[in-house]
Amino acid sequence: MAIAYLGLGSNIGDREVHLSDACGLLHQHPAIAVEAVSSLYRSAPVGVTGQAWFVNAAARLQTDLSPRSLLAVTQAVERRVGRTPTYRWGPRVVDIDLLLYGDLQLRTRYLTIPHAALHERAFVLVPLYELAPHLSLPSGNAIKTLLDALPSHEDVQPIGLLPTIYGDTI
Repeated sequence: MAIAYLGLGSNIGDREVHLSDACGLLHQHPAIAVEAVSSLYRSAPVGVTGQAWFVNAAARLQTDLSPRSLLAVTQAVERRVGRTPTYRWGPRVVDIDLLLYGDLQLRTRYLTIPHAALHERAFVLVPLYELAPHLSLPSGNAIKTLLDALPSHEDVQPIGLLPTIYGDTI
């Protein structure tokens, strides 16, 4: 079993319900156990700013799946919740990013672990820090150190918990 961390986001429709649905579908998978989900956070869009703000969270799970298989499951969950292809950084019903997978460091055409932009995204680091304040990346960089290195994370605001809880919430 591997411990993996996911980043989740939504900025279309009932964002909290979309994130809850995604966590529920992940938890229903026979090779995935969602152990904990962070609080929900409201954050400004990145890349394309003329769109609705996101609701973000992080989840910790245990899985027997390989990283590539876990990615395939997260993409299937995105589609099931209602995500359709748009454009890079565009609005989406749900987005699930594989942030960390144990101590694995991986760079392939399809997948980079740790997530390539993890260190520069407050909307990922803030909920991840809530879930695992003593977590370090495989490189040895502590999540707290990465978070403190950001110019600001004031636009990442806690707004509550998922409407339906899978595993424990922190």
